Amino acid sequence: IPAVKGVEFGAGFRIASMKGSEANDQYAIRDGKIVTLTNNSGGIIGGLSNGMPIKVRVAFKPTPSISKRQRTVNLKTMEEEEIQIAGRHDPCIVPRAVPVVEACLAFVLADHALRAEKIPRIIKSFRES
Repeated sequence: IPAVKGVEFGAGFRIASMKGSEANDQYAIRDGKIVTLTNNSGGIIGGLSNGMPIKVRVAFKPTPSISKRQRTVNLKTMEEEEIQIAGRHDPCIVPRAVPVVEACLAFVLADHALRAEKIPRIIKSFRES
């Protein structure tokens, strides 16, 4: 996704400063289901879902198309110049970025479900119910 500069799952980059005893998601049984007491892994351990909610955060760089004058280089003349962007440009891409990130994540999850041959089983189970 253009402009993405970072992706983190669960505790993300904060986990590097945690002790193992703080970072580990301990397992327990709640309402007859195996769950983790925390979700520092963001639902993903070793590239696999652990059944907990998948928590992802994405960092975007600010849009460079701002009205403030900026220094650049003219590639034809090889001279330094100033440029000022004119016209209609989005000062913030967040409203457009959220559905793009959600769609990309859904696509990746569906792709992995297909590779694991989970999709045919889900469809069959749905039709039988």
